[in-house]
Amino acid sequence: MLKTELLEIIASGENSGVEFKRDDARPEQIAREIVAMANLKGGRLLLGVEDDGTISGLQRADTEEWVMNIVSSKVHPMLLPFYEEVVMDGGRRVAVVTLSEGTSKPYVLRHEGREDIFIRVGSTSRRATREQQARLHGMGGMLHAELLPVSGAGLAALDRQRVSDFLRHITLDAALPQSDAEWCKRLSALGFMTEGPGGVVASTIAGLLLFGHAPRTFLRYAGIRIMIFEGTEKAYAARYDRVLDGPILPLFTTPEEGGRVRSDDGLLELADAVLTPFIVNEGNEIGRDFRRNVTPRFSRKVVREVLLNAIAHRDWTRFTDIELVVYADRLEVTSPGPLPNMMTIEKMIAGQRSPRNPLLVDILRDFGYVDARGMGIRNTVIPIVRDMTGRDPIFEETEDYLKITIPATGAAA
Repeated sequence: MLKTELLEIIASGENSGVEFKRDDARPEQIAREIVAMANLKGGRLLLGVEDDGTISGLQRADTEEWVMNIVSSKVHPMLLPFYEEVVMDGGRRVAVVTLSEGTSKPYVLRHEGREDIFIRVGSTSRRATREQQARLHGMGGMLHAELLPVSGAGLAALDRQRVSDFLRHITLDAALPQSDAEWCKRLSALGFMTEGPGGVVASTIAGLLLFGHAPRTFLRYAGIRIMIFEGTEKAYAARYDRVLDGPILPLFTTPEEGGRVRSDDGLLELADAVLTPFIVNEGNEIGRDFRRNVTPRFSRKVVREVLLNAIAHRDWTRFTDIELVVYADRLEVTSPGPLPNMMTIEKMIAGQRSPRNPLLVDILRDFGYVDARGMGIRNTVIPIVRDMTGRDPIFEETEDYLKITIPATGAAA
């Protein structure tokens, strides 16, 4: 690192990715900052710099060895920071410890027989809350929230007909369970039920989402909120504002004459029925069948794909619904939680796959909602939007959500 670059970093002050420390700090203090940065987006720890940005310089002769020993003994899992020293005016040295975002979250500080998880909040490092710890476990692939039990949602919360159809035609069970105990055992083996508090068997999040009669009865954020507005911003009076509730999977039945037909819609079909009148433009001319000619404002295929992505990859530790909003000039789908498992928008567009909820993805693939390649954004959404509008969809990621914005046909750039 050049001296000028380091001076610019110091002048900007501490933030979520930069921390100043003297090199006489206690080892656990150094480890805490390293853990917190690795659990966020990485960053730089500057040793030999006071809290106010004054360069006091290193006092230790063996700072690099000291830092590496701290990392190896007090930070878990293993991290490999990059260490360098910059000589400033007057011969004062500043150590720059650079950390990439950790790939094995959550990282913990091991000290005095404890393991504590820290995260960066602004320019400070704080102990992670239970919710933040759950998200870190999910980001590191150590926790799949879709397999957590939903309190109160027992076997009766699941639609037995939908589950039976799944067992007959997807897992190809030769015979269905007969007793409730057998049903619970079979569904637990598939990940749709699990043992909850007090040993009571409950539906998992995945089981309730896929097969629940009314998932929001037990999981309030299991729906899709759809809002339709006349203008380009949210207004008090909406044309439509409702949270849709229902199982993801439709119900298929086998009539006496044979075949397998869909007899009841799933959540995506419910959303499609609501959205269809609002994603087309109705022309003034009357066609030969005495109907007005309509042109699409948004592609139903694109809307289906972004909703599927939101359902399959959302963070179920976030207590908010998926939100789809239609404006005069655009359609927005907001999925709770950032991208999972070190995924970035660039990697997603390139076609990389990293499912947060692999069980949900597998079942959606079994029912033909998701193709085997799993590259709907790259191969479906972007090409269709470009063809219809001459523009690209916009992807926006924060710590709280991933938002995809689809421009309407004919909307100003």
